[in-house]
Amino acid sequence: MPKEPLENQIEAILFYKGGAVSVKELASALSVSEEEVLTYAESLSASLEGRGVRVVRDGNTFALATAPSAHELIEKMRREELDGPLGKAGLETLSVIIFRGPLSRADIEYVRGVNCSSILRSLLIRGLIERTENPTDKRSFLYQTTAELPAYFGIGKISELPQFAETRAQIEAIFTERDQQASALAKKEAMSEASDTETI
Repeated sequence: MPKEPLENQIEAILFYKGGAVSVKELASALSVSEEEVLTYAESLSASLEGRGVRVVRDGNTFALATAPSAHELIEKMRREELDGPLGKAGLETLSVIIFRGPLSRADIEYVRGVNCSSILRSLLIRGLIERTENPTDKRSFLYQTTAELPAYFGIGKISELPQFAETRAQIEAIFTERDQQASALAKKEAMSEASDTETI
């Protein structure tokens, strides 16, 4: 498969991160110089002129943002997301974060079995969750509840939710089972490799 042009790779990273990314981070991820990042980021910015998104630069960081001309449309959609009910999918996703957070999007999707990108965005917009950098994987984020969440449910703290301990234990059991399966598979593969080596 042919390698994507550097301009496209920068766009992909900015889209994936969904926030500001430093020139240093981009240079490291792409294995190029910071000067090249600046050159191609500016090129990307020029190519997106007249489109629905823009490259926004703030000092030594870049991010993708909606075009000013789309402000009214985006604001209308944002209000609808804030005013509308969370829905079953939103409550399920929020529950996983409440009872197991902070955790990655991959872990959330493991429990729910579906893509959660749009739901996470809605929860972020409502101020019910926040994302932080994943200390074990700089390419992803961890999602956790905000200090404002208890007030949304009319309680003083999250642990006051009905059946909090029981639900937390049930979700923890799901991850324990996953980890045990992964460990067993790794052990089986290691034994298979050892057996192949002995045969040789």
